This record gives sequence, C-alpha cells and structure tokens, in this order.
Amino acid sequence: MDVRMVQIEKMPQEFEDARTVLQQIENAGYEAYFVGGSVRDTLLNKKIHDVDIASSAYPAEIKQIFKKTIDTGIEHGTVMVIHDGNGYEVTTFRTESGYQDFRRPDKVTFVRSLKEDLMRRDFTINALALREDRTIIDIFDGVDDLNKKIIKAVGDPHERFHEDALRMMRAVRFASQLDFVINKQTLSAISENNYLLAKISVERTLVEFQKMMLGQNPNRGLIDMLGTGLSEYCPGFKNQKNKLRKLTDLKLNQLANEEQVWTLITWLLEIDQTQITSFLKQWKTSNDVIKSVIATTSVLEMQNDVKVDRMRLFKAGKINVQNAIQVSGILGKDQTKWMTVYSQLQVKNANEVAITGKDLIKAGVVKPGPEMGIILNRIKEMIINDQVQNEHTQLLKLANTIQKDSRA
Repeated sequence: MDVRMVQIEKMPQEFEDARTVLQQIENAGYEAYFVGGSVRDTLLNKKIHDVDIASSAYPAEIKQIFKKTIDTGIEHGTVMVIHDGNGYEVTTFRTESGYQDFRRPDKVTFVRSLKEDLMRRDFTINALALREDRTIIDIFDGVDDLNKKIIKAVGDPHERFHEDALRMMRAVRFASQLDFVINKQTLSAISENNYLLAKISVERTLVEFQKMMLGQNPNRGLIDMLGTGLSEYCPGFKNQKNKLRKLTDLKLNQLANEEQVWTLITWLLEIDQTQITSFLKQWKTSNDVIKSVIATTSVLEMQNDVKVDRMRLFKAGKINVQNAIQVSGILGKDQTKWMTVYSQLQVKNANEVAITGKDLIKAGVVKPGPEMGIILNRIKEMIINDQVQNEHTQLLKLANTIQKDSRA
C-alpha cells in the first residue's frame, strides 16, 4: 500500500506545546509522531483532547533523552515525559499478539517501524501519524476515509475485532459521534463476531454505549448496533430488538445526558420502578444515575394525567423534572407545564419549610418521637399543595390542629 503524505496548514495549540518533545526525540536520531484520535480530530477541525506520541525510541532511550520522566506503563512501552509543566505519554512503536481475553494482548513486542505500529490500530481514520513539520503520514488511506465519512477497520476487520472485541462498540459509537457510515466489510465482520462482545467488561461497553447515545447521530449508531446483533450481548437487551427499534424513530440527538438516555430506554423497554435498579446495576451505572432515572421516570409516569402531582415534582427535584420534560418531548409530548408547576412550589426542599421539629418541641406541641415526624410530613405536604402558606405562625397553628385531630 502506498504511503500518502498530507500537509496541514496549522497545528492545534496542544500540538504546538508538545512540538519540542518530538524535536528532541528526532534530534537524538529516532522517529516521533503525534498519533491517534487527536490527529483525526485535527483534520475534522474538532477540539482535540489527549496528545498521544508514538516513537521508534525504546522506553530506556526516551528516559535517556529527557531529564524528567515517569514510568506510567513501561511494560507496554509508555513513558510520560514532563515538558514545560505538562505530561506527554510517549509510547514505543509496537506489535501485539495473543489476545486470549479478546481485549488485551498477551505479548507486546517493541519495533522500530511506524507501519507495523499503525497496523495494530482499530480504524483507518485513527491510524494516522503527524510529524512535527505538519506532515501527516497516511498508510491506510485514512484521510480519504475521513473525507468520505467512512469507518473502516485497518486490514482484516475480523482480526481487529478478535484482538479487541470492544472495537465493535467503538465502530457504532464513531458512527454516531462523527455521523459516519461503517464500511460494508467492517459492518459484516461486526455481525459475524458480535458474540465476542460478551467477553468484554460491562463497564467498557457502558462507556461506548453512552457516548454513542449522546453523539451527533445516535440513530445511526443504534441502527447499526441493532442490525449487527451487538445489542443481543448487552445487559437486559437480549430479545428486545422490537422495543429498542422504537428508539430509532425518535430524535435521539435531543438527549442531553446519560440520565435521559436511561430514562428513555427503561421507558420504552417497559421496565417498571421496581426493576429499574436491577436493570441499571446490570449495566454498572452509578448509584446517582439510578436514583435520577427512578425520580425522572416517576415524573414521566404523569404523561397522560390531567392533574400534575405536585408532591411527585417536589420529590424529583428540578434537574430530574427537566430531564423528564426533555424525554417527554422526545416521546412527542410537550410537558413544559411540569416546570411551570415546579417553579411555583413554595418549597423546593424540606429545609425550606418554615417550621422545624425543634420549634414544635419548644412550643409544647409535641414531644420527640414518631408523632412529630407525622406532623412535619403533613405540614410539608400541605405547603407543597398550596393548602397553607409557608409562614411560621400559620404552620405552628396548623401543627396544633393536626396534633389535636390525631388524638381526638
């Protein structure tokens, strides 16, 4: 395959800041390049994040070139170089072999060849190398695939997915994030190797899935995920294709956060409140996400109610009410009235209630114990439903009335 070289007009500042690192490695007689997603994103005029550097220099040689280094992953060829207060990971060109867990190589071999290093990468658009003189080395026509908006595996896609089965989820994630099309051979290989996803930790699958659902065109990624059968090897998704396909008819690009993603999914999968926790624990989501989805779903359950349950809004809180309104809009219903009602609540949390248990004890209304909690909860409920003003004197009178009625 011919090596193509493309000159870019301007380096992102992140690369400019690290340019001296590449120059020092080259001055010592070795090759050094910026590699990976940051090069791809530079060509797409997107903001870059991590600056990854690959070099023909072995770890020990990198440590000789620079005064300050940290062994962050030296067994895999990675050394962090400290330059101008910033840390840059420099990884030696390498080949990998023996992927018994379909995720990590059993053996890593350092090499001097850039081509051999790029051959082990997942997709052509990620197998680009950028020299400090602004020249991009393109061995696998990655620039052409970028221009054509195509996601294509480097070399044999079956081999790439057997090396790291998570790459199949990365393919559908990139389809969504970049709004690219997965090339026919790569898509076919995903269908044939979908079962390998079961060997990947749920935590890693979760990260890719959430990025896909929050991408530029999540419908595209989800359609590929369902079409290739990847979904069958995700927690709680087996035999749920028909319900999940309903998602593809919605404007998924309106999803703003992972809480909305999971609220929409649990809603369409008809997972009730009692099952949400166990479903999301299968996915290894955080406890905060689980609590939020339960609260948001509780609000969403008012979809067809004429009357708004003010207590339900109070318990959910502002963020979850906003999430419920957004999900409801995606489902085709305008429920902005929920926020209107929420904003009119006299209190948004229990601390705003103008009377406390200490006040009740001091006024001789009640002694510490269960009765005090019952009275305070009743007061809070009446404030939320606008049956009484949140004013200390009025609430004290109300507490006396409630206490007397309970003993009558």
